Amino acid sequence: MKSYLVFFVALAMSLQLFAQKQDITIDDLYKNYTFYAKSVYGLNSMNDGLHYSTLENQGTAIVKYSYKTGEVIDTILNVKKLDEDSLKNIVDYQFNDSETKIVFYTNRERIYRRSFFADYYVYNLEQNVLTKVSEKGRERLATLSPDGKYIAYLRDNNLFVLTIETGDVEQITTDGEWNQIINGAPDWVYEEEFGYNQAFYWSPSGKKIAYCKFDEREVKKFALLKYKGLRPEIEANRLYPEVYDFKYPKAGEDNSVVSVHSYDMDTKSTLTFNTGENTDVYFPRAFWTKQENTLAIVKLNRLQNEMDILYGDANSGETSVVYNEKNKYYIDQPTYENITFIDENQFLFMSEMDGWNHFYVYNTDKKTTEKVTDGDFDVVSYYGFDPKKNTVYYSSTEEGAIYRTVYSIRTNGKKKTKLTEQRGSNSADFSKGFKYYVNYYSNSNQPTLVTLHNEKGEQIRVLEDNAALQDTLESYKIGKKTFFNFETSEGFMLNGWMVKPYDFDASKEYPVIMTQYSGPNSQQVLDRWGIDWGQVLAARGFVVVCVDGRGTGGRGEEFRKLTYKELGKYETIDQIETAKHLGNLDFIDKNRIGIYGWSYGGFMALNCMTQGADYFNTGIAVAPVTNWRYYDNIYTERFMQKPQDNADGYDNNSPINHVEKLKGNLLIVHGLADDNVHPQNTFEITEALVQADKQFDMAIYTNRNHSIYGGNTRVHLFTKMVNYFVDNLKNTK
Repeated sequence: MKSYLVFFVALAMSLQLFAQKQDITIDDLYKNYTFYAKSVYGLNSMNDGLHYSTLENQGTAIVKYSYKTGEVIDTILNVKKLDEDSLKNIVDYQFNDSETKIVFYTNRERIYRRSFFADYYVYNLEQNVLTKVSEKGRERLATLSPDGKYIAYLRDNNLFVLTIETGDVEQITTDGEWNQIINGAPDWVYEEEFGYNQAFYWSPSGKKIAYCKFDEREVKKFALLKYKGLRPEIEANRLYPEVYDFKYPKAGEDNSVVSVHSYDMDTKSTLTFNTGENTDVYFPRAFWTKQENTLAIVKLNRLQNEMDILYGDANSGETSVVYNEKNKYYIDQPTYENITFIDENQFLFMSEMDGWNHFYVYNTDKKTTEKVTDGDFDVVSYYGFDPKKNTVYYSSTEEGAIYRTVYSIRTNGKKKTKLTEQRGSNSADFSKGFKYYVNYYSNSNQPTLVTLHNEKGEQIRVLEDNAALQDTLESYKIGKKTFFNFETSEGFMLNGWMVKPYDFDASKEYPVIMTQYSGPNSQQVLDRWGIDWGQVLAARGFVVVCVDGRGTGGRGEEFRKLTYKELGKYETIDQIETAKHLGNLDFIDKNRIGIYGWSYGGFMALNCMTQGADYFNTGIAVAPVTNWRYYDNIYTERFMQKPQDNADGYDNNSPINHVEKLKGNLLIVHGLADDNVHPQNTFEITEALVQADKQFDMAIYTNRNHSIYGGNTRVHLFTKMVNYFVDNLKNTK
């Protein structure tokens, strides 16, 4: 009798505990940020590698700390003590090489993804003197010379240099003009697709500035309409929308003509590097080498399947090719993003020349290439090179495609050391000299854990354990993320994850929502922490699934580049294969399968709803590409070549050309100010749907860019999407 009593008491307690747990809501995610994992940001290592600085107190102080003890050593800069009434806080800052001066900025106004205007200041730490870079308005990219004597910056697409001690200003270029010529900063497409914002570079001595000039006069414009909306800077009675146009080269169209120059601070003269007669090429990076007055210029052909590294003489402008690499598909960004010069004759770089992304050392004298890392895995992050130990620090997929592990290795391929022990997602931030590093670890069920380690990998202390978030999670119904894989009918093994409802009952049949991105070298199936709207869907009775199909990353070049010239084809096949696999599971209702995606994922959702119409009941496509002819040329041609040379690849895989196949419920969402994937994409496919007599739903967000956020926007959008799946899948059985 007593045992029965204990059983019922335990059952009652467990039921009470279950009843107390809350469902995750959209407000939790996008209004209250209930599950926001704390982390450690903005640690800037000092030169000695023993200390770091960080921006604190709402951006009003730069404080120096000891890595070893975590104790405050000094307050380097206190904004409140500066005699500058208009300066309220700092957004970001940077030291010169000797750490005697700081350049910082405030009042940032974004332009595109990485670019912005701001008010810049220089503070002399030795003399306690504050200098405003300019009184003529906000600048761009103000950067101290290595010796701290000068600061270079952009205004009105021209490059200027301020001599800090005298206040004298030199205007290096004079031909800059909006939508015409840009000096020292990339154009829209370079910034977006080559992933950088600054295109001028001080030489190590500070005596020269190399810079790129972008002549975008022949690039066609794209126009967006911006409305008053929530923009307080627009007068209340404005009757006409603002027309915003900018240069945007679509696939197959003309690019900026880019030239590379060097300005000599002593002679006040500018030279142009001889980069060849063909101007239909790209210059995605430039670096000063260990050789005096020698600039390394990375040059890609238009199709991005051949790369030259040129060494340019900054005294004569003459160049020579020191390295050449070709690829039967395309050369991806890590190959030229992370070039590091070891000495006057050697540089470290990444390449996929053996089918996996690995480190190599190239000797420019001997013309030899030596492999550093080796194996059937991809190096995915580069953290730095220690010249004293000839050691490279990086993370890779060696423990599996869904994991990230941090390692170090000598450039001769020896003394490889694993620096992180916990399996999941690890990333590291090393001090100068590599005496310490901060590791950021999480897995699918463990919020971010931030720890400090010494050079041997030994943990010194925990910086953030997110214990408070762990406690919060206990009061919510969290569906556990589990990983799986399955083999397709074509023999490919695909990785996926699944989240089931908290009260999952294996005897029932559930509707399923497939979420995916699917773009080249992307990965959504990773063992890392994250609570998103999939948990809201799980709380509403859905099984949520994500599968990385062919074309995604972490599994070698052949898997990643199999989609070459056919974007959308194999990815769609693999998502259909996923729907078939799920439909064969006992707890999935194969007649209630939905799919969702944003950007490239939106493109995929549309392809699945049309070409896979027999397997998907409901789809949501947010900010989708609908034909790669509408997208920018650097991204698109890297994977598709020009539309003039691959028309079938573009058109056969465009959902616009398959609208007549649509059977299910479709919601298309777009922001009207999307400068990346233009609203044109949505309007072209909705017109095609209308003419095909296919019903659909659409949501348009005023003045919102590709990320569709601001004010109540995210809450509104995700509430709409949850309701759409509930109305069309959950409530229809």
